[in-house]
Amino acid sequence: MAEFQEEGRRPSGNEYLAVFAIIMAGVVAIAALSTRPAIPADPAGIVSPMIAMFALTAVVWLLMVIARNGAVLLGGASLKYFRDYETEPPSEWIERPARAFNNLMQVPTLFYVVLLLMIAFHNADALQLSLAWMYVASRSVHAAIYILFNYVPFRFAVYAVSCITLAIMWARFALSL
Repeated sequence: MAEFQEEGRRPSGNEYLAVFAIIMAGVVAIAALSTRPAIPADPAGIVSPMIAMFALTAVVWLLMVIARNGAVLLGGASLKYFRDYETEPPSEWIERPARAFNNLMQVPTLFYVVLLLMIAFHNADALQLSLAWMYVASRSVHAAIYILFNYVPFRFAVYAVSCITLAIMWARFALSL
């Protein structure tokens, strides 16, 4: 992985090709899901992906707490850093779970909103449920990439797949009204 972490290095053509392949695989998966008939889903069933998304967020939060506190206890980070987030910054890997956690507080809020609207409007179908699970899966992979090795091209590709999935969920919901 060392070659992936070189500072200032621009991604190669092969890396861009890999990013494109990951995004296209996501689009193909969405297209395959879209061939299913629009079978109504139990609105209570749409809560399961929300719970899974919350569980992912909780796990990442726990990793953040462990990484930060462990780093302070073992001398890998200073309390001064956590006062102003500028003085004596720790190694980048210590803050990865915190960055992943912050990321889970951003776009996923739109995921929760669209699922709550589907429940409120009795507008959940099997495809939306499958897309919701695809969103949770892609966000889980994104968090794992971010925390474990932070390879930006792959992280971006999986993030793009999650955003495309969410956009399709919103479009399907809006068009069904």
